[in-house]
Amino acid sequence: MDIEQFYSADERRRQSAEVEFGTNWFDAKGSRYELSWVEDTCELYAMFEPVPEVDVWTPFGDAEVSDVAVDSLTVLILGKVDAREDVERILAGWEDRMAQPEGVEWIAGQLQAAGVTRPQAD
Repeated sequence: MDIEQFYSADERRRQSAEVEFGTNWFDAKGSRYELSWVEDTCELYAMFEPVPEVDVWTPFGDAEVSDVAVDSLTVLILGKVDAREDVERILAGWEDRMAQPEGVEWIAGQLQAAGVTRPQAD
């Protein structure tokens, strides 16, 4: 589902406080993810942004990308964790892992080790 579908499916998500656990997680293909926990639903989710098409390269070697369409941002609910303290314990050290290649695989391993399972698809 895209980010708007995610929020529309349960209005508690839209109204809830969220705790962000980094905005620059990457998988082996270089796709970027943001990781957040929704307080009112206890859901830990990743928002996936596919590898963008580069519009312009700056003289410093940086890529400039035009605005990303909302419907290209896919939300993956990774599981439910009942308390913020539990999420923080499971993801302890995330700041050091985030920028590393295949950081999303580290997240998956941490969740699996803690017994957090992904919800069944409807």
